[in-house]
Amino acid sequence: MDGANLDPTPEQRRRVAEDVLARVLSHLESLPEQPICGDVEDLDFFRSLRREAPETAQEPEGLLDLLFDEVVPRSFNTAGPGYLAYIPGGGLFPAALADLISTATNRFSGVWQAAPGLAEIEACVLDWLRDWMGFPSSTRGILTPGGSPSTLAAVICARDRWIAPEIRDGVLYASEEAHHCIRKAARLAGIFEDRVRQVAVDETFRLRVDDLEAQIRQDRALGLRPFMVVSSAGTTNTGAVDPLAEIQALCRRESLWHHVDGAYGGFFHCCPETRVSLAGLSEADSLALDPHKGLFLPYGTGALLVRDGERLRASHSGTASYLPATAGEGFYDPCQYGPELSRPWRGLRVWLAVQMLGTRRIFAAIAEKRDLAMAAYDAYCREPRLCVFNPPDLSLFPFHVRGRGLEEENGLTRELLDRLRQRGRVMLSGCSHGARFLGRVCVLSYRTRAAQIEALIDDTRDILDEIHPQGP
Repeated sequence: MDGANLDPTPEQRRRVAEDVLARVLSHLESLPEQPICGDVEDLDFFRSLRREAPETAQEPEGLLDLLFDEVVPRSFNTAGPGYLAYIPGGGLFPAALADLISTATNRFSGVWQAAPGLAEIEACVLDWLRDWMGFPSSTRGILTPGGSPSTLAAVICARDRWIAPEIRDGVLYASEEAHHCIRKAARLAGIFEDRVRQVAVDETFRLRVDDLEAQIRQDRALGLRPFMVVSSAGTTNTGAVDPLAEIQALCRRESLWHHVDGAYGGFFHCCPETRVSLAGLSEADSLALDPHKGLFLPYGTGALLVRDGERLRASHSGTASYLPATAGEGFYDPCQYGPELSRPWRGLRVWLAVQMLGTRRIFAAIAEKRDLAMAAYDAYCREPRLCVFNPPDLSLFPFHVRGRGLEEENGLTRELLDRLRQRGRVMLSGCSHGARFLGRVCVLSYRTRAAQIEALIDDTRDILDEIHPQGP
């Protein structure tokens, strides 16, 4: 036996692949019956996974048993139809096939010349995203692991456009409801914490343009250089969409870069029913998207679009003597538009899913999530023991249980969420707004249908009867 040979025989390869596929298919078929949240508090088990690397090969069957029977079940069932917590990733099956193809063929996709076809398929995907979002032909983009690196790339573009090399004077603005990755991206791009402003929100959790304008005036009076505003096309906490068109108009007057965080809500722009809520999105300088949210793809699929594509290239391009020449005119070279050189073929996930399903079905599924969220919202509004805020702009809305005082309301809201999870049919998550704890209903899993919303409504009423029978 050749101890240095790492390749299995064709028979071994086929047998293991068939075993893995059988486990995957069985797992997917049982998703509706699986608990919506496994035992994530089994600390002894999790510690047991920190083992030394084995010197000899382990049997695949035992490894598959460990993964599918022990490890995977002890987690949030983010792929389940009842997962209405946080903002779920979908995991469309064609994307899983795409990952198998891309990792098994294992081509180098960072440089155009190494795999021109792969690069052009990714360019095609970016063209689709550009057109769906209403961006112009000058737009260029990059597929990323998610919204955080997309935001970092956008901050770098804005920094290079407006304040380099006087970076210390630059000021960035985002609302108090903005995603935490914005502050992190600013810090990584060299914008210190004391130059990131938090803009107030109104009673509907949307950025207040008057406060933004006042802070910009104040910073200019101090001799600082405002350079970027980040708005939200659907915040993580409450799903609120900032007044994008008003913010865009202000940014044009003030010569500021306007970046829209569309990681959660951007793909609702594909649907006429929800496009009106995102008015102004198409005019932004840059836009972060998460296909692993709104396009129902597996985690690790993000994107950035930049209106003036040459600015994205200028901030990220580079070469070396050991690299082939960059792609010719009109071709797309991924390494010239982002920080990665060695990278997976992310574009195949999007391309294969769209090819196998078609945009009509995918966009219909996006629109359905808005309809389901509205059904849940209407039912919660009719429940007097719940306080529900403004209707969802997209497919997410916050609420809390009414009670006698804030402390009791926070406690009852937490208990409702805990008991919903324990029942195992649906799972919600919560967030804090000031001292107030809020529950959130977020409908974005493509497997969530009317039956899960009915389960949410029925379980909510039953639990309220248990914990809050008299009302406030």
